Amino acid sequence: MSITPTSSSNLPRTDLQVRRDPAGTAGSASVDSPIPAGEHAHLRAEDVSVVLGARQVLDRVSVTVSSRSRLAIVGENGRGKTTLLHVLAGLVAPDSGSVHRAGTVGLAEQALPAGAGLTVGALTTEALRAAHTALTALDEASSDLAEGVDGAEDRYAAALDAVTRLDAWDAERRVDVALEALSACTDRARELSTLSVGQRHRVRLACLLGAQYDLLLLDEPTNHLDADGLAFLAERLRAHRGGLALVSHDRALLRAVAGEFLDLDPGENGTARLYAGGYDGWQEGRRRERERWEQDFAAQQAEHRRLTTAVDQARDRLSTGWRPAKGTGKHQRQSRAPGVVQALNREREALEAHRITVPEPPLALRWPELATRKGAALVRVHDVRVAGRLVHPVTVSLDGGDRLLITGGNGAGKSTLLSVLAGRLRPTSGTAHHLPAARIALVAQELPDWPAGATARQVYEQHAGRLIADGRVREGDLVPLNSTGLLDREASRTPVRRMSQGQQRRLDLAVQLAARPDLLILDEPTNHLSAALVDELTAALLTTPATVVVATHDRQLLSDLAGWPRLHLTRAAEEVNRGGQAVD
Repeated sequence: MSITPTSSSNLPRTDLQVRRDPAGTAGSASVDSPIPAGEHAHLRAEDVSVVLGARQVLDRVSVTVSSRSRLAIVGENGRGKTTLLHVLAGLVAPDSGSVHRAGTVGLAEQALPAGAGLTVGALTTEALRAAHTALTALDEASSDLAEGVDGAEDRYAAALDAVTRLDAWDAERRVDVALEALSACTDRARELSTLSVGQRHRVRLACLLGAQYDLLLLDEPTNHLDADGLAFLAERLRAHRGGLALVSHDRALLRAVAGEFLDLDPGENGTARLYAGGYDGWQEGRRRERERWEQDFAAQQAEHRRLTTAVDQARDRLSTGWRPAKGTGKHQRQSRAPGVVQALNREREALEAHRITVPEPPLALRWPELATRKGAALVRVHDVRVAGRLVHPVTVSLDGGDRLLITGGNGAGKSTLLSVLAGRLRPTSGTAHHLPAARIALVAQELPDWPAGATARQVYEQHAGRLIADGRVREGDLVPLNSTGLLDREASRTPVRRMSQGQQRRLDLAVQLAARPDLLILDEPTNHLSAALVDELTAALLTTPATVVVATHDRQLLSDLAGWPRLHLTRAAEEVNRGGQAVD
C-alpha cells in the first residue's frame, strides 16, 4: 500500500418536572426541583421494569445515581440503556417499580431534532435558565434587604445558596468555553435546522456541560466529537461536582470517567449486575461470570445428553437385549423382562425430571473467513479532490491485506475519501481505479435507508439477492446472517425501524460482510456498538486477511490500531504517519 500527500436529605422533595427545549423538541431535557440539592441530589430506581410492545426492555432493574456517582450503563444493543436513562429522568414511566428523585438533572439524548425556528440561543438560554433565575432572585432579595422588607434576609440567604450551588455568576462563560472547545456553533441567532446532526449534537452538549446540574445523564455523548472535543468532554466530566450516569460506546471515556458499571446484559440468573473497580473491574467480573455460565450450561447439556442416551440404551435392551439365547425357557425370559422395563422407566423419569435451568450464553462475534489474495491490486486513487469536501489532493494505493487508518478533525474529508475509495463517489478531479472483480464493502456513519416495515432478515435477504443477481458472489459463498453472531433470532425477526441504532449498526455490518469483501471500509465503526462487541471487532480487524480501512476518532481504537499506516487529513494540509513516524 502507498499513501502520498500531494500538498436529603433535609431539602423538600418534589416530583420533578420535565422541561424540553423551548420549541418542544426531543433531544435535550432538564428535570428540576425548585432548588439544586447539591450533595443530597439523587436518582433512585427500585425494581424498575419496562415493556415496549411485546418486548421486555427492562426487568427488575435497581440502581442509584447519587451526587458522587460516576456510573456507566452498559450492555449489548437493545438492552434498554437509553430507556433506563429516560426512566431516571422521568421521560418514561416504568410499568412497575418506583423512581425517587431530588435535585436538578440535565439529560442529553442521542438525537436533537431541529425544530422550526429553534436557534442556538434558545438552547443556551434554556440551559442557563436556572442560573439566570437564581441571579434575578438574588438581585430582588438584595434590593428588599436594603429596603428592610420583612423576610428579605431569609430570601437573600436562600437565593445566595442557590446561586452558589449553581455557580451562576460564571454560567455564561462556562457555556461559551464549552461551545468553543467542542467546535460548536457560537452564533446565538443561527437556526438549528441549518446545522448538521453533529453540529447540533455539539451545541446541545456544550449547553449541558456549561450548566451546573446536580446530576448529568448522557446518552452517547462522544458521537460527532473530534479528538480535542473528546479530551475536553472527559476533563469536564471528571471535574463535574455532581453525579453522572452515561451510556457510551467510547471505551477510553469509560476508562477515564466511570467508577461503577451497571451491565444490563442479563447474567446467568437473568438480571442486571453492578460492578465496582472501573472498566477493568467490569471486564474481569464479566469474564469470570461468562466462564462460569458457559461451564454450567455445558454441564447441564452434557447431563441431558447422558440421560437421553441412557433412555435410548434402555429402550434397546427392552426390544432386544433382554431376550435370552434360543433354547432358554419361557419362564426365564418372563422373569427378566420386568427388570428391563423397570430400568427403562427409571431412565425415562430421570430424563423427564431433568431441567436445563441455565440459559444459553449470549452470542459473540464470529468473523467470517475472508480469502483476499495478499498483494492483489484493489484500489488506486491519484490526486483526488472533491469540491467543497476534500480540498487537498490525496493519492492512495490499496492491495490485498493492506491496512490504513484515516484520522483528522471534523470537516477534513474523511468520510468523503472513504466514499471515493469505496467507489460510491466520483472525485471532482484526479483518478480513481478499482479492480472490477474486487468486492468492496463500506460501513458508513449514516445508517442505510432500509425499506419501511422490512425485518432485519428481509433486509439481509434482499441485499444477498442483489449480490447474486449482479454476479458479485455465488450463493454458496454468502455469509449467512445467523453465522456472524451479530443478531439473535429475535432481532433478525424485528422490523428494522423498531431496532435500536446499535442493532441497526450490527445489521449493517452483517449485511456488508455477506459478500466476503476483499476490502472492508469502516467509518467510525464503534459508534453505537457496545464496548464488548467493539473489543471483539477490533480483534477481528487485526487478524483478518482482508484489506481494511478505518476512519475513527475513537481513542481506544486509535491506540489498538497504532501500528497501522496512517493518513491524517486536515483542512489546511495533509500529513501521513506510518507506524507512528512522521513522513515529510
